[in-house]
Amino acid sequence: MSHTGVAPRSRASRKEILGWAMFDFANQAYTLLIITVVFGELFTTVIVGDRGDDYRLANLLWSLALALSYLMVVVSGPLCGAVMDYSASKKRFLFVSYLATIATTAMLYFVAPGYVLLGFMLITLSNYAYSMGESFIAAFLPDLGPPQDLGKISGFGWALGYIGGLFAAGFTLVALGEATAENFERIRWVGPFAAGFFLITAIPTFLWLKERGSPQTLPAGMSYYRIARQRVTQTLEDLRRFRDLGVFLVSLLFSMAGVYIIIAFAFIYGAQVIGWDESIRNIMFIIVQITAAAGALGFGMIQDRIGAKVTYIGTLLLWVAAIFAIWATPELTAWLNAQWGLDWEAQHLFLVVGCLAGLSLGSSQSASRALVGLFSPLEKSAEFFGFWGLANKLAGVFGIICLGLLQSVVGLQASILLCAGLFIVAILICLAVNQARGQRVAEQWQASAA
Repeated sequence: MSHTGVAPRSRASRKEILGWAMFDFANQAYTLLIITVVFGELFTTVIVGDRGDDYRLANLLWSLALALSYLMVVVSGPLCGAVMDYSASKKRFLFVSYLATIATTAMLYFVAPGYVLLGFMLITLSNYAYSMGESFIAAFLPDLGPPQDLGKISGFGWALGYIGGLFAAGFTLVALGEATAENFERIRWVGPFAAGFFLITAIPTFLWLKERGSPQTLPAGMSYYRIARQRVTQTLEDLRRFRDLGVFLVSLLFSMAGVYIIIAFAFIYGAQVIGWDESIRNIMFIIVQITAAAGALGFGMIQDRIGAKVTYIGTLLLWVAAIFAIWATPELTAWLNAQWGLDWEAQHLFLVVGCLAGLSLGSSQSASRALVGLFSPLEKSAEFFGFWGLANKLAGVFGIICLGLLQSVVGLQASILLCAGLFIVAILICLAVNQARGQRVAEQWQASAA
């Protein structure tokens, strides 16, 4: 027994942890192929195209589709989390999101050049289903081990995810080629391939991951919607007790706004601002995947020793450095060439910057997920991860709309500096979080509930 009277959480079996992490492995095919690497570039440069405005309309439409999907998560995520906790149905909700993601992603095959509305609708729906699944799988994390292991387990999931992305997108880049109008008949298969990869590789999750908790009987005259609304209202009141979690979620709102901008626009930035070749784009993809996996795994091991809060702040400082490097790449390349008589291209220096961004990407997301797990009582894990998903997606709405509007005025290169400002604000807010106190409150709530 712990000092609060709560039996310590036992660590799940290796097979179950692997089953949980395989969902990260599987869903990276969606986030990388559809949002980051291939379809985002295809949508902006081919399906919408440059209409004499340097792609500003295309970038704005891409921003709005993603922002709308995240807004849908904001509205429905906490309610779904409350129902999952009450009915012990996390696995069922996860399965529905999985099937919806697969179906809408496969249908992206039908989005041809000029089919802007269809593309807009399918990206909104598929990204909504994917994002809900991301919150649902995260809600299983507190059940998988004691607090001192959550950093390693979360880091393992993120690292395996980036390895999955490496397999999925590596095959795509080799077999399907570049996102151009000339290659459209081959590259349009990226949607069905991402759907098929997700379908097959997530099977171990549903075979090995256990549904813990006991469903509660629905009272006469009550609906799940009313129960969910009551529980969400109660949780919002409880958040006053979970002060450190509340402050951290505000910090997360700003940091993830920056992360979502990078995920949605990094490869679009490479195509439009850096002007990279297909070979450099492919190398960048591999570099980011490997460094992101290393960052998630390495910082996951470190954070269980130095604390999730310290790790999280450290990863945000890495992000600030990465953003300034991304913004300065064209000018820095020209300056180095003039000073040292070199013949470098901006796209080559951008590969070095990619290493820094990759390390930041994997580690910051892993640390934030582990910190929410530490602050969550088991009986409220799905609800609290519903609010984690809410903060994440609200960040997506805020960050991507701000970037979309800003780039339509000042262009993509200058507007990327918005991310550095968002990360700095997140660091300043997180300084008020007390990790030990947050864990203690979660344990005390668990003891009183028991």
